[in-house]
Amino acid sequence: MANNLIAIEPKSFASYEDAVVSGGGQVAPLSKEVKALIWTDYSAPELLSTTLAENPQIEWVQLPFAGVDAFAKILSAPVRFTSAKGSYKEPVAEHALALALALGRKLPARVKATSWGKREAVSFYDSNVLLIGAGGITQELIGMLKPFRAKISVCRNQAEVQVPGVSEVFGLSNLSQKILDSDLVVVACALTDKTRGLFNLELFSKMKTTAFLVNVARGPIVNSADLLTALDQGLLAGAAVDVTDPEPLPDGHPMFGRDDLIVTPHTADTNEIVERHFAVRVQHNVKAFLGQGPWIGQVDPERGY
Repeated sequence: MANNLIAIEPKSFASYEDAVVSGGGQVAPLSKEVKALIWTDYSAPELLSTTLAENPQIEWVQLPFAGVDAFAKILSAPVRFTSAKGSYKEPVAEHALALALALGRKLPARVKATSWGKREAVSFYDSNVLLIGAGGITQELIGMLKPFRAKISVCRNQAEVQVPGVSEVFGLSNLSQKILDSDLVVVACALTDKTRGLFNLELFSKMKTTAFLVNVARGPIVNSADLLTALDQGLLAGAAVDVTDPEPLPDGHPMFGRDDLIVTPHTADTNEIVERHFAVRVQHNVKAFLGQGPWIGQVDPERGY
């Protein structure tokens, strides 16, 4: 039988230990006999790098989140890396839709209102929706948006690969032209060299003044200063971000308190949500490590996700 010893570092959780055992593995302290590692701290890429250097026998590392940008410098190591991409698609897509509906119905202003105010709202039925990225969040959103009869387009790195349920798929090079007719833009892609700072003042100037932007991916994909400038200049109707640059935002940051901007503190997937869904991914990939099924979420070092 294959070596089934699996370490959980730097902090273990009972649910992850149960997932390892249910997948056929045995939780063990990190040693020269352990060839598989469940890594639980996204904020400690340097520690993981050191851990791998000290344990060259490691063959597989399970990373905790869908985005692996924090680990970009070590993805070229001779190790199989798997991420949690797709694990949190349901709650994140749910959050994105909630933010979009809140923007359309002017809730940022109404929750603070002390007078009756104007009767204004935007419906997303029969609208043009543009999704940036083609991963699990996008796939989940496509299903959620179906009742809205929305015309959905997807911008993705692999433009030649079609996405079921959408009217058009195109590459990043066409984004500035294709964004012109979008009523709602949802950012749900990985943070890579190609997407860092993708949404800047130039791109915002291409959007409809009645359009909304939602970012549930990574903060640095949207230039925060340019977003504020774009809102001030009326280049778009509103935005909602669950991720920011910097993150967390310092108290008193100008992104707070606006009627045209919703900021949620990276709560599309909370610790409780992450723990529950990540345990499922751990169980599945432990089975794959032991030769009992396919890998899910394998990372491509060249693409960065």
